[in-house]
Formats: sequence, C-alpha cells, structure tokens
Amino acid sequence: MGIPFFYQMKSEILKINKLLVKKFAIPERNKRNPSPLDTLIGTILSQNTNDNNSYKAYMNLKNNFKDWKEVDALSASEIEEYIKVAGLGKQKSKAIKTILENLSKKNPPYSLEYLYQLDNVKVLNELTSYDGVGLKTASCVLLFSMNRNVCPVDTHVHRTLNRIGLVSTSAPDKTAVIINKNLPEGVAHTFHTNLIKLGREYCRPANPDCGGCPLTSICKYPDKNTEIKRIGKKNTFLLLDNL
Repeated sequence: MGIPFFYQMKSEILKINKLLVKKFAIPERNKRNPSPLDTLIGTILSQNTNDNNSYKAYMNLKNNFKDWKEVDALSASEIEEYIKVAGLGKQKSKAIKTILENLSKKNPPYSLEYLYQLDNVKVLNELTSYDGVGLKTASCVLLFSMNRNVCPVDTHVHRTLNRIGLVSTSAPDKTAVIINKNLPEGVAHTFHTNLIKLGREYCRPANPDCGGCPLTSICKYPDKNTEIKRIGKKNTFLLLDNL
C-alpha cells in the first residue's frame, strides 16, 4: 500500500517550507493583529496593485477619519478619491461602501469580531457573500487577524506552487482548496509569506531567476533559467503585516 496523498503533500509542504525559511528566515508578524475589518479593507485595497500603493490608500482612510463609521458617511465616489492610488477605485470603493453599510446594521456596528465564534468554513462563506470579496481576501482575514492556520493563495503563491509541482491547477482558488486541505499545523503564515517573497524576487512570471532560487533542486518547472545566478530584487514590504 502506498503512502496516502495527504501525507505526501504535507511532507512536501514541510520540505518546501524548510528550504524557504533557510533562504528568507521566519517572517516577522505584526505585533498586534489588526481587526478583521481592518484586514478585510486592507486586502480589498491590495487587489491588483503593489503593497506600497495599497498601504498609501489604506493610510489615506486611517489618517483622515477616526473610524470606519466616518468612512461610511462618505459616498462611494468620495471614498474613491482617497483610495485612487491603489487603482480600480470605482470597484474597490463600491466594495468598501457596501461592506460598511451592511456592518452599520449589526450590533455592535462596524465590527467583524463575531467571526471569532465561527469555524473557518463559516467565516469564508460569510465574507465571500460580499461583492468584491473572494476566497483569497477572506483567507487573509483568517490568517492575519484571526491567526488561523489558513494559507491565502494569490497569483504569486499559485504560480510558484504550480511551477514547483506541488499542485497542477488552473486558478488560485483551486490551489487554495488543495493546499489548505493538506496544510501542516502552524506553518500558514511562514509558508504564505515566503512564497510571496519567492514569487517577487525569483520565481517571477517572466524570466525567473532560477539560479539563485532555494527550491531549484526540487522544482519541476521545465523552463528553468539557471544560466545566470542573480540576487533577486528584494521587495520586502508586506501590507498585511503592517496594518
């Protein structure tokens, strides 16, 4: 009888995680977990832009308004003016406005603290019921605010795990389902964060720097670029550990 698939994948994840930690170290976490609503809005702002721009947009809201109730008093078009640096202003402002309007009716208002009483699946279902909130965004709330062992899968994580050969999937959400069914306990933050660093610095969409990649020896990507070993361009700022 062969080794069950989930044991094999857990073992592979631990192997990958160990190699990534050797290269990038264990990433620092935010000393104080942001509230679920802060993380939700921050992650919406991070969609399809870099972390520096999404952080500027987030701080434009935080620095100009004392709380999310004041932001909710704005129209979607007014919110858009404050967050336009993050791109997709109409789409993101509409999503933020809809969420805040909905949460204004809850008790207590403008709070997602009730999510702590729910299991992971119920939290994902609750958050993804909002327009503009997908599986990755909801998973970020679980990981960065609620400290649950859930690995959000963005384009970097999806690309790197497929190139490595851990999964063979056509979309980030499909990768997320497989990975989180087989994720060893306690590795989610380190695994997620270091895969993003890998994707930014080495395993880029075009012209990956495979020569310096810590996973070259186990990676199954057929088009490795190993001729020139270069130090990856560091981009270490991560929005959700700085809210």
